[in-house]
Amino acid sequence: MTADNNNKSEDNILPQDQFISVNGRKIRYQDTGGEGPILLLTHGIGASLETWQEPYALLEKGNQLRVIVWDLPGHGLSDFGNQPYGVEDFAQAAWHFLDALNIDQPITLGGNSLGGAISIHMMNLRPDRVNKLALLNAASLGKESPLPFRLMSLPLLGELMNKPGKQAVDQQIQSIFYEPEKQRPKIEAVITRNVMRPGANKAFLSTLRLMTNFSGQRPALYQKTLSMLKTCPVPVLFVHGTHDMIISIEHTKNAQSITPKSSLLILEECGHTPQVETPEKVANVLTDLIFNQ
Repeated sequence: MTADNNNKSEDNILPQDQFISVNGRKIRYQDTGGEGPILLLTHGIGASLETWQEPYALLEKGNQLRVIVWDLPGHGLSDFGNQPYGVEDFAQAAWHFLDALNIDQPITLGGNSLGGAISIHMMNLRPDRVNKLALLNAASLGKESPLPFRLMSLPLLGELMNKPGKQAVDQQIQSIFYEPEKQRPKIEAVITRNVMRPGANKAFLSTLRLMTNFSGQRPALYQKTLSMLKTCPVPVLFVHGTHDMIISIEHTKNAQSITPKSSLLILEECGHTPQVETPEKVANVLTDLIFNQ
């Protein structure tokens, strides 16, 4: 397992990007380095590490933390690996990734949407290696799911609805942000790259169908995730935007109510991705969670 720095000016690859081989897969990540407490940030389904770019930069500037952001297998610029991936598969992959970086001390996990679910399952797999959790609009906490996701769980219809193209890009932007046109300039190019990547739509549907059926999020998954939170041994910060059209805020409120050592931050006029829409607030609450709670 070897790491590679990439400082070339290649299209869609930022100067600070690094790549590491994990079980034969190339995984893209960014790492501030340093000796401070470690924070791993994980993005949502169909997204990539760029959704964490602004908080990452703010936290890097603070120079108190070692912050790592990464592309899940089959996302961004990471290799696909074996498909399909469910939440627990991603959680296992995350620990293999951290092992490849020779990180074995307890760390804080932060995740948005699918990344939140992955963080919970990572904690369950290795509670000895987790200090705290930050869950932003986390998935797998309840049954309700938006109609497009439920329709995409169906054979053939899902493939038609998830066909790569400008419409798919526009639909994603409209659905995840409270003020889509305000966010479009800084995120559209990345979403376009992710949507148009060959094989990305198939990987997206494979994971979606493991998590969701026509009735909503799969009970076996969200019930298991909630049971993990009920016995969670570490402090948990829940964050949710009031205008999330993907995941009901009631899922987060209910999960927080059953989780010991937990707190809840509700962000007004915010959609599904607080780290993109309110990066300063997210950077501040992450810092506070790690150093003051």
